Amino acid sequence: MPFEAKRCGVQFSPPSIIVIYENAETNKVRKRIIPVRSFSKFSDCCRAAERLKNHSRHKDYLEGVSLSQLERLHIVLRDHIQGHSLEHSLASFRLDPDEDLNKLDDDELDRKKGQMDTLFERNRKHKDDPDFVYDLEVEFTKTARDKCSWDEESDDGF
Repeated sequence: MPFEAKRCGVQFSPPSIIVIYENAETNKVRKRIIPVRSFSKFSDCCRAAERLKNHSRHKDYLEGVSLSQLERLHIVLRDHIQGHSLEHSLASFRLDPDEDLNKLDDDELDRKKGQMDTLFERNRKHKDDPDFVYDLEVEFTKTARDKCSWDEESDDGF
């Protein structure tokens, strides 16, 4: 691999992906601006990221960049085209435990589930880990529960 990607980013005007890479043969750090063409606010970011990663002209420079990172960069570009701020775009990548996932559309829900799966795999204990315990039992303290109307006994005796 003659090129090693160091950093990636976006440029809003004109819409572009920027890759800062190091040439392994000359050890020089360079910047490559990759224009994002035929991209609108209705574009599929996953497909656009795959198309860019497999493009014959940019394939060597993006070899070390993950497909999920390219997809996130495309999402930031799409959100900018839709008129959202950069803070809004970056906040959509964070997992909020109080967020109601029922209100998200399918694409955002899939993205959040993917983030949760990645976080789960990162925190998961494997059999080979030195602090792995097979049958771990944990005692939880009881907290006072609020009564709900459906908790009360019904007239039918169920």
